[in-house]
Amino acid sequence: MAGLGPPNSAPLPSSFDENADFYNENTLDKIWRRFREEPLIPFGCGLTVWAIVGATRSMRKGDHKMTNLYFRRRLYAQSFTIAVLVIGNLYWQKDRVKRKDYEKMQAEKDRKDKRDRWLKELEMRDEEDKAWKDRLAKKTRGVGQEARGVTEMVAEKTKEIKDQTFGK
Repeated sequence: MAGLGPPNSAPLPSSFDENADFYNENTLDKIWRRFREEPLIPFGCGLTVWAIVGATRSMRKGDHKMTNLYFRRRLYAQSFTIAVLVIGNLYWQKDRVKRKDYEKMQAEKDRKDKRDRWLKELEMRDEEDKAWKDRLAKKTRGVGQEARGVTEMVAEKTKEIKDQTFGK
């Protein structure tokens, strides 16, 4: 695992490859994208607001005939908006499913990357621990050899002194 290099940060292949902004959009970008995808929904909402404002004005004037007409227009505008919402939902459902699948794959990839980084850190700590134990063992062996070397030197000197003292 040591020579694999950095993880690939490129997104997974998808049918949305020609539109990279699809995956990295903020709220305002999403609103504008949805307006471009389904322009009839804001139009229907605008018609509904226009009908309500007209009904309010005609009610203040006391014109019951126009008030009823505006309320019918409001009903038609709301029906139009709901119909467009349902049709748009059916049309764009595949894209939402693909986006959810992409987000799920991205979360899984992030989870795997996090796990790989964690395992790599554990391996590095294990290597550091082994290196530290090896250094400690070498140091301990070195102290033992040095102590043995001193004992041997003392024994040799003692033998030399005995030989000199008692004569050979």
